[in-house]
Amino acid sequence: MAVGVWQRLDQSGRNILPFAVTILLLLVGMVPTQLPGYATVAPPLALMAVYYWAIHRPDLLRPGVAFLLGVLHDLLSGTPLGITSLLFVLAYWVTLTQRRLFLGNSFAMLWVGFAMVAAGVAAVQWVVYSVMHAQLYAVGPVAAQALLAAGIFPMPAWALMRLHRAFLS
Repeated sequence: MAVGVWQRLDQSGRNILPFAVTILLLLVGMVPTQLPGYATVAPPLALMAVYYWAIHRPDLLRPGVAFLLGVLHDLLSGTPLGITSLLFVLAYWVTLTQRRLFLGNSFAMLWVGFAMVAAGVAAVQWVVYSVMHAQLYAVGPVAAQALLAAGIFPMPAWALMRLHRAFLS
């Protein structure tokens, strides 16, 4: 009987790993730095995790969880409530619809897919903020954020792959 309890506890811990890692990346991405202007182009680490888990373990990171992660991001960062949720759920949905394409291919294909998702998220973010404030914002910071995210994607993806293989295979 005790073995069953420990097995269930172990399985529960493994099942919340994607959620916990995504929260950790969300918090790490929000750490203030001394670099001037970094906050406007900071790479969306949580988006990388949402993208990765939507491809490899959509059973453990559902769209509702992506929505809640977006709400948490909005509450912690002070952005208007619901914008990051919209972006995360939209990225999750687009990634999930193309999941079969990414699963059987190389890491390069996964990387290109993330670059496209990051560009799409940046475009939607730019449109939403421009419409919300009734003025056209500069495209530069949003494009720089998408490029930076695509550029550093291999590092968080490698860590996510290692965690996935170690605990969820």
